[in-house]
Amino acid sequence: MTPAQPIPVTIVTGFLGAGKTTLLRSLVQRRQTRRLALLINEFGEATIDGDLMRAASNSGDDAEQVRIHDFSYGLIAYGDDERFVPTMLALAARRAQVDHVLIETSGLALPTAVMESLQTPELAAHFILDATLAVVDTPLLLDDRFAQGNNTDNAVADMFGRQLEYADVVVLNKIDDLGEEQLLDAEQRVRSCAPNVRFLELAYKAQLDIRLALGLRLHQPTLQAHQHTYTHVRMPGVDASVLADQGRLNGHAHSGLGAHSHGLATHKHFHEQDPGWLSFTLRSQSPQPADKLKQAIAEAAKSEPILRTKGFVRTLEGKHAQLVQGVRTRVTINTDAANETVETEKSELVFIGYHPSRSKVAALLSELTGTHWK
Repeated sequence: MTPAQPIPVTIVTGFLGAGKTTLLRSLVQRRQTRRLALLINEFGEATIDGDLMRAASNSGDDAEQVRIHDFSYGLIAYGDDERFVPTMLALAARRAQVDHVLIETSGLALPTAVMESLQTPELAAHFILDATLAVVDTPLLLDDRFAQGNNTDNAVADMFGRQLEYADVVVLNKIDDLGEEQLLDAEQRVRSCAPNVRFLELAYKAQLDIRLALGLRLHQPTLQAHQHTYTHVRMPGVDASVLADQGRLNGHAHSGLGAHSHGLATHKHFHEQDPGWLSFTLRSQSPQPADKLKQAIAEAAKSEPILRTKGFVRTLEGKHAQLVQGVRTRVTINTDAANETVETEKSELVFIGYHPSRSKVAALLSELTGTHWK
């Protein structure tokens, strides 16, 4: 009897607000006949991303074809995570119903913890790493927001650089308003930061061709890898930079799981490495004036080192949930198409930053919106 082939696993990494969840939602919607299992890791007590993903997969038979597992608090597959291995083994037990596993790591995590866990005897017989994708907020990259500077900038630059370092594929996201020269500049910056990245892909409207995300087989054993061909979609322009070592682009040079053994130090919880990263949730029972709330969130990001804001709020316009997405001072509030029928009696926002003050942010939101936040 031929043994079952291991289930391919795609890891999606990227810094806070890069657009990982939005990109994953588009992949779920374009999954064709693939039966997917998604592990969503959030840093904070509220599962905003998991709720968004569930809403996107609740049409037709998607609820049966797309299974979602939330990992809130802590970091997935790190030393203090007791759920990751049992969840993966449960997926392996129903191998006939799972074609591919996607794991979205926290914006403050490295993908190496998952990569190493997949190599343990407990999981290696059932799973194989397909590829690691790093999603990049391209406008922030071009604006030098991932460069060294003060303490906050240094912490951001360190995490961003290490996430790229362990990626096979970098996806340049939020590029709809960028020209060819800016895209080439972004590619050069990525190559400078992480020269071993094998492919760069473009995600217009936060969408990526499913063939460029799943089934890449970049970590298959060499014999299997030679049965797979992959055509790289180059960045536009005749002057696009080309890797000196083209061997990294053939899909074979990096085959074999051993190439991604980075040592057990990667399993240290990031709080042990840098305790400055904090998350807190603020709530309000009052309907919110949308414009004033947007201004308040932006002002909070100016006065406190807030790098990411997300959540659902009830506005004065009605009881339907409004989706809030904030990256630094860039804030949007809109009815999410997948949640337009969901009613909410309260507002809930998750803030993530580097040494932020919960009390100051709550006071600022309460003052500028004229409602009570706590």
